Amino acid sequence: MANPARKFSKGRRDRRRASTFKVGAPGIVECPQCHEMKLGHRVCKHCGYYNGKEVVATEVE
Repeated sequence: MANPARKFSKGRRDRRRASTFKVGAPGIVECPQCHEMKLGHRVCKHCGYYNGKEVVATEVE
């Protein structure tokens, strides 16, 4: 098997590993029930629905 020609420094190794993580805004999507913006894969704070089912009871104003 092939071996590396020289040792990678810890900084170079960690920099390479850090580039695989996505840095940016969280995935904000539109709720299919109330059409408010919400975080993806989470219960809507406005209507309390997740995946087409009401999971949190909310008061209607």
